[in-house]
Amino acid sequence: MIDVDAVDFFMNGRVLHSPYEYLAAMRARCPVRREPHHGVFMVTGYDEAVQVYNDTERFSACISVTGPFPGFPVPLDGDDVSATIAAYRARLPMSDQLPTLDPPVHTDHRALLARMITPKRLKENEEFMWRLADRQYDEALADGRVEFNGAYAGPFAMLVIADLLGVPESNHEEFHEAFYGGQAGTIGSTNGESLPHTPLGYLYEKFTAYVEDRRREPRGDVLTGLASATFPDGSTPDLMDVVRVASNLFAAGQETTVRLLSSAVMILAENPELQAVLRANHELIPSLVEETLRWESPVRGDFRLAKVPVTVGGVDIPAGSTLMLLNTAANRDPRKFPAPDTFDILRPNARSHIAFGRGAHACPGAPLARAEAVVSLTRLFERTSNFWIDEDKHGPAGARRYRYLPTFMLRGLTRLHLEYSA
Repeated sequence: MIDVDAVDFFMNGRVLHSPYEYLAAMRARCPVRREPHHGVFMVTGYDEAVQVYNDTERFSACISVTGPFPGFPVPLDGDDVSATIAAYRARLPMSDQLPTLDPPVHTDHRALLARMITPKRLKENEEFMWRLADRQYDEALADGRVEFNGAYAGPFAMLVIADLLGVPESNHEEFHEAFYGGQAGTIGSTNGESLPHTPLGYLYEKFTAYVEDRRREPRGDVLTGLASATFPDGSTPDLMDVVRVASNLFAAGQETTVRLLSSAVMILAENPELQAVLRANHELIPSLVEETLRWESPVRGDFRLAKVPVTVGGVDIPAGSTLMLLNTAANRDPRKFPAPDTFDILRPNARSHIAFGRGAHACPGAPLARAEAVVSLTRLFERTSNFWIDEDKHGPAGARRYRYLPTFMLRGLTRLHLEYSA
């Protein structure tokens, strides 16, 4: 078994690429264990992770996307560091983003987001997805080979979010060029760039212009609804409150969907028998999506900062401690999921996974990502008779060469090269 104390989870490229042996060994020691290299409490147990996710009174999300790097800007001393967090949180990277906010500010901004993602809007957006999937596959499936992430998953996810938020179709090509031409930043990093303080400058600029325009001249469109959304008490948010919420949904939503789609397609490409079952039984596609989310969570983990001393899983955690809630480990906890390392689309409790987090900070775009996956896989089955891994790019079975995102937060393939027959 791997020596967990000898491995620096955050710096070891091999473990970032293939984390499951390390995570299982860590959980076998204790579902909550402090790793020695950066002093982070690694939460690998399912029940323990859910406990922390649901506890916004004793844990802050202010470091949710950065964890120990760069850490908190000042020492966190004493048995209650809540006041220190409040005083210095603005100096943390991405401190203006929804995932890093704590109640009551987070509660108000989450409610604002709910006013953007209504059941009616989701239904309209799903109708757009079917048309977009056909159009995107028309472009992607041309010559028997395709790099799935760049040709289909990325552009598809980006344009679905653009449509959901009401970006005019006349601007879709501009957004595509910005994201795939390198102008816009996102929360993830395929090429390993360092994380800027606010990596969403392009989206801020675009949504500021949209919201300002619709507040001056309402038009009865989706962007007008975005611009006129209010907090639960009926008050009108500041311009930047709306812009930040929209930008975060835009960036995080597409990252999650791309990783989910590429994982599901890779699993099917590696398993022709399973692929045949799904081709003959499209009604099983939602079950495949849930087991993919459990098996290969697109969110590797999330960080929390203990405000006060607290006990989790029998382990005493001092105030000011950093915890990493490892979704990838919790979703393979044998106490929750029997035979967790077996991929089983008929697993009865697969939807209990925490791929999208849990509690107040659970991913608001989860229904959207699920719908995108079902639409994309259904159309892929209809447009192909078979697809498999391109061995020229990824190597032969048993010796594949896959590259994964070099981030602590996201888990997923950077590229997925396929061959297919129509």
